Amino acid sequence: MEASLAFYREIVGLPLDRQFAAPDGSAYAFLGEGETKLELIAHPAEQTPVFGGEVSIGFSVDSLEEKLRFVKEKGLSVEGPFAPGPMVRFFFVRDPNGLRVQFVQTK
Repeated sequence: MEASLAFYREIVGLPLDRQFAAPDGSAYAFLGEGETKLELIAHPAEQTPVFGGEVSIGFSVDSLEEKLRFVKEKGLSVEGPFAPGPMVRFFFVRDPNGLRVQFVQTK
């Protein structure tokens, strides 16, 4: 949980909204502002996260170059950047659990 919280707060830039523990030892954290939140869940009995297929989560950025430089400075491996059309560019990094995280800039 701590590595994921650090990633989403420091790399993605999401503020921590709330965090709590359940009686069974599970930990929950909600990050983000407004109506949409990213929920992180840690169950003490589950050591390996399970994702379906090629699931990814995406975040819009103002400058793809700045974000790309930032994540490389943090030592993260990058997939891309890709430009499937003249109006969009993006790249992927992996969060601490292996989930693909996309940063995308649209014109």
